[in-house]
Amino acid sequence: MTRVLIIEDDKAIAEIERDFLEINGFEVFIATNGEDGLKQATSGEYNLILLDLMLPGMDGYEICKRIRGIIDIPIIMVTAKIEDADKIRGLGIGADDYISKPFSPTELVARVKSNIAQYERLTAGQSYKNEEIHVGNIRINSKTHRVYVNGEEIEFKNKEYELLLYLVTNSDVVFSKEMLYERIWGIDAYGDVKTVAVHINRLREKIEKDPSNPTHIETVWGAGYRFKV
Repeated sequence: MTRVLIIEDDKAIAEIERDFLEINGFEVFIATNGEDGLKQATSGEYNLILLDLMLPGMDGYEICKRIRGIIDIPIIMVTAKIEDADKIRGLGIGADDYISKPFSPTELVARVKSNIAQYERLTAGQSYKNEEIHVGNIRINSKTHRVYVNGEEIEFKNKEYELLLYLVTNSDVVFSKEMLYERIWGIDAYGDVKTVAVHINRLREKIEKDPSNPTHIETVWGAGYRFKV
């Protein structure tokens, strides 16, 4: 059974999240403080973490950073904050997605299902004619999920890697933010397309010589993005 860990100090909210996820077939566990949540999250026993940002003692940002340093697992940040800077910060330290309070049970379940499905698809590997994909100074090994820029291995988070691979294998095709969100995050109605822009910027920082003047990932104004070979 798919196991979800909720790290949330508000027991009422955590129990509501648990109830709706259990109705949809998930096995759910709750940690009510950051220290316990971190210990459980890095145990390797869970398929996804729902991580509240505003926790006493150790906040969600620090927990996310520590989880990412130990284990590869989908993390959805849950936040009552609405500022873009908070969302960008969370995505920047390794969160795969975020959901803002208040949210509907339908949205919560959809986000969880989508992130788990996308992660399983990524880790299961995808079939390409060649395991090694070379584009200019970029080399991607689609079997090991390793990326090299100018011969140096660069670390990519799950969604960063999947987005890069999708753009590279569909080079010269223009994709809108909405299209990329559907294909990489797997959700149609619930997505915040700012997530795509954040990930595009992070890709540019990792693969472009001059991120402010990209030569690979181009912005097509009024249309979206494309990967230029």
